[in-house]
Amino acid sequence: MRFMTWRSLATAAVAALMAAFLTPVAAHGAPRESTPVYSYENAIRESVWVDTGLDGDSDGRNDRVAVDIVRPRELARQGRKVPVIMDASPYYSCCGRGNESQTKTYDANGHVVQMPLFYDNYFVPRGYAFVGVDLAGTNRSDGCVDVGGRSDVQSAKAVVDWLNGRAKGYTTRTGAATARATWTNGRTGMIGKSWDGTIANGVAATGVKGLKTIVPISAISSWYDYYFAKGAPLYDSGPDWLSGYVDSPEAATKCAAVQRKLVDGAPRTGDWTSLWTERDYVKNAAKVKASVFLVHGMQDLNVRTKNFGQWWDALAKNGVERKIWLSQTGHVDPFDYRRAAWVDTLHRWFDHELLGYDNGIDHEPMADIERHPDLWATSAVWPPRTTSATTLRPGTGTRPGVGTLGLRGRSGTETFTDDPRLSETDWAAHIDQPTPDKAGFATGPLTHDLRLSGSSKVTVTATPTTSTAHLSAVLVDLGPDTIRDYAGSGEGITTRTDRTCWGASTTGDSSCYLATEAATADVGYTVVSRGWADLGNYASGQGVPLTPGRAYTITLDLAPTDHVVPKGHRLALIVAGTDRDLIDPPSTTPTLALDLSRTSARVPLVGGADAFARATAGSKAAPAASVLDGVHAPRGTLRVPGEDH
Repeated sequence: MRFMTWRSLATAAVAALMAAFLTPVAAHGAPRESTPVYSYENAIRESVWVDTGLDGDSDGRNDRVAVDIVRPRELARQGRKVPVIMDASPYYSCCGRGNESQTKTYDANGHVVQMPLFYDNYFVPRGYAFVGVDLAGTNRSDGCVDVGGRSDVQSAKAVVDWLNGRAKGYTTRTGAATARATWTNGRTGMIGKSWDGTIANGVAATGVKGLKTIVPISAISSWYDYYFAKGAPLYDSGPDWLSGYVDSPEAATKCAAVQRKLVDGAPRTGDWTSLWTERDYVKNAAKVKASVFLVHGMQDLNVRTKNFGQWWDALAKNGVERKIWLSQTGHVDPFDYRRAAWVDTLHRWFDHELLGYDNGIDHEPMADIERHPDLWATSAVWPPRTTSATTLRPGTGTRPGVGTLGLRGRSGTETFTDDPRLSETDWAAHIDQPTPDKAGFATGPLTHDLRLSGSSKVTVTATPTTSTAHLSAVLVDLGPDTIRDYAGSGEGITTRTDRTCWGASTTGDSSCYLATEAATADVGYTVVSRGWADLGNYASGQGVPLTPGRAYTITLDLAPTDHVVPKGHRLALIVAGTDRDLIDPPSTTPTLALDLSRTSARVPLVGGADAFARATAGSKAAPAASVLDGVHAPRGTLRVPGEDH
């Protein structure tokens, strides 16, 4: 089954024609795979500074961004043009890339010696150029970091334009000697994790010509949703802190005005402002012409998964060609949890998208989903076509705060008091016990497996006792399992001391990286989806003080997931206040009364309501109350999209 409608370029006839220009001609028929026939050691290494057309640091001249290039010398001598794989990043000097935090290094002539990650080592010998772009305000680039705004995105878009002959490049940072990209055919693919992948999303949303595919890994699609969830702050700082974290020394002395705009435009109230509109790529999904291979950890608590869910849905609505991998990890690159399969799949993806090879990847399932550590399943389309948003309703039980979850509407009230010392792990562990800090609702043990696939929404009607209140809602699989320990220091992986090699090496740039393995935890429950909100955002994107004693209705957007609740397990919904270390607490400590007749969860179930009815038919009584084991409580929140573990 085809998971996307492919461009005519991907036919075998055109692939054969492309092969004549891009790679050695195969002896028999069109090639299906690029092979490492070019020297990495003798590759051309050069640097170009591209004019962005902006003057972000207000020094009276246009900013130039540094572009480090590694490309096959043999093809350059033959005058044969090559496609480009690009990673545009703010981390090439300040913080490093990958599990080993590699930075760029340079020789005495200023040419790159070590390019972080394996992309150049692996793909340059296969006939690609690799380009590493320093975002404006970082490393060797001019300008200021504006955290996902116009400058960030234009830093990379200008390079795509230069590769296609539409922008000016120079041989030095300040000189007048120009450089042209005569060696490329302009076909560009962008890749990157976290902030790097975010820039790929942003550039694709401009519709720039020449960008043929993007591979965003754990990436942001709307910067508001990195910092807030309907007004509830996810971090204790804003984009100004992040800008200062990655600024080059030159930018730090020139960019006070940009810093001030970041402070003023991102108030800690969580109100939506024009700053967030500029940094919302989802609204421009209709402009995306590039295909998208999206990768995200379903337990990513750094770049939280709403970011991939809303981007995926918008791309689907606009007919964008796409593929997806979803792991059980946190904020981890697939190179560090599924290395061999990742390199092979990425290789075939770029061969298809940038070289035009008819290698069959278009006939493979759209989605790869990690069901258990290192055990993967596929889905022909994602979410599956039989998925339907099903309304589940909470009901009161025989004990306060220990209720039921089913298809039928119920009346009644449950009350809880916000306790900022507790988190979703505390609530889930005590799901079968009355506690003052949460209201929990669960099915009985399922008689059939039940699969959730996609994004949920929880609508809550609550009456607070104070003028501020934050809400959390989580969906939990209650039952024993072995999962990746996403709350551990490795967020689901353990780094070993041995190495595996992926591509060619030089003295200054090794292709060998520390191997990893799954870090697992035996648990009695698994939080599979979560969402948060400031109740004061009940009416719009602007928070208002609440009137104690008045009922308010708000809908929380829960993270997308793909999870099977097995037969014998239970599905639970928990509604509570502050989720410690995942949102900040409100200024007061409210008690909230839930109106159960006006509270519900819209859950994407494969098979819809019929599947839920079947899975809960004949369900026996819940087990006796006990404290369930889970992963450790989430660590203190990270504030840097891209820092590894």
